[in-house]
Amino acid sequence: MFQQSDNQLKELGAMITTREIQQQPELWQEVSQSFEKKANEIATFLASILQENEVPIRVIFTGAGTSQYIGDTLVPYLNQAGNTKDFSFESIGTTDIVAAPQDYFTIERPTLLVSFARSGNSPESLAAVQLANQLIQTVYHLTITCASEGILAKNSTDDGKHLLLLMPKRSNDAGFAMTGSFTCMLLTALLTFDSTDFDKKKTYIEAAVQLGKEVIERETAVQKFLDAEFNRIVYLGSGSLAGLTREAQLKVLELTAGKVATVFDSSMGFRHGPKSFVDKKTLVLGFLNNDCYTRQYDLDVLEEVHEDKIAQNIIAIGQKGTINFSGNQFTFQTEAVCLPEAYLVLPEIMVAQLIALLTSIKVKNTPDTPSATGTVNRVVKGVTIHPYKN
Repeated sequence: MFQQSDNQLKELGAMITTREIQQQPELWQEVSQSFEKKANEIATFLASILQENEVPIRVIFTGAGTSQYIGDTLVPYLNQAGNTKDFSFESIGTTDIVAAPQDYFTIERPTLLVSFARSGNSPESLAAVQLANQLIQTVYHLTITCASEGILAKNSTDDGKHLLLLMPKRSNDAGFAMTGSFTCMLLTALLTFDSTDFDKKKTYIEAAVQLGKEVIERETAVQKFLDAEFNRIVYLGSGSLAGLTREAQLKVLELTAGKVATVFDSSMGFRHGPKSFVDKKTLVLGFLNNDCYTRQYDLDVLEEVHEDKIAQNIIAIGQKGTINFSGNQFTFQTEAVCLPEAYLVLPEIMVAQLIALLTSIKVKNTPDTPSATGTVNRVVKGVTIHPYKN
């Protein structure tokens, strides 16, 4: 796909999605440069919140669909690498907040609502901000979005309690599925809340860029995993990579319009019922964590399914470690630092995005416009926001 001309990709209905997957390593470099320019402003904003309130401040990462999965992916890593003395980190979907705000907001507790949004026009994203302002006595907003013209960006106020961070213009994906928007917003939040020294974080980004470029160069290796007949895909992982499994499986569902069924779970959780999903036409894909302790559990479940001899194929995705999968694997060959789980997300999700793209073509769908019925839209429609009375 990456080697085909724009005209060839247009015939497949895949030009936009293919190019947007391909450009991500470049966008990560842009995010790093943009963050460096805004670092003092971001630090001042966070410091002012801490000065005005008792700590820890509740940080809620929120969004809908893919935007929610950014928070799901971030929180496990930030619980070990973030400033947990001054902040507590949670991920709650806007879809949950809007439907039952009383279950998720605490009126008296100072809160920083971090809103992720590609377009900034989803009804739930706008309603979640409004409800936070309505129900929480002391609330701050950090809006991370890809569209300067979106309502969420335009509604951001310059009153000291709201900071807007715009992503590179090209990250505002024109395709149906979020790709670069997901990785750019995730990386921005990582740079904001990861307490690791910035120079160290830059080495992680540089490594992720190199691994992302390797995914593009090794498309044929990924294609080989998809040559056999399958109609089901499972994604497994632990920690931040367990959060990532939600996004990985969603790309398959979106780009195939549900023609390929999917399941996601944690490596340990998979045995507790969801393993029943596996049959002879199932691909099982596992994201390998670089933490030596956690990696053992990722490998244990893959080896178990491998020994069951039921699945069509089992594939491990990750960097080479001291222990590795005995079966098929997409192991990054580029010599790079061993990435912490949340930074490893960047190249690993590119593998999953490519799998979704190639699978969409395999089932004769059009990745750029996968929903032939029009019942699923790039920006959600048909949502009624009901007034909340407190």
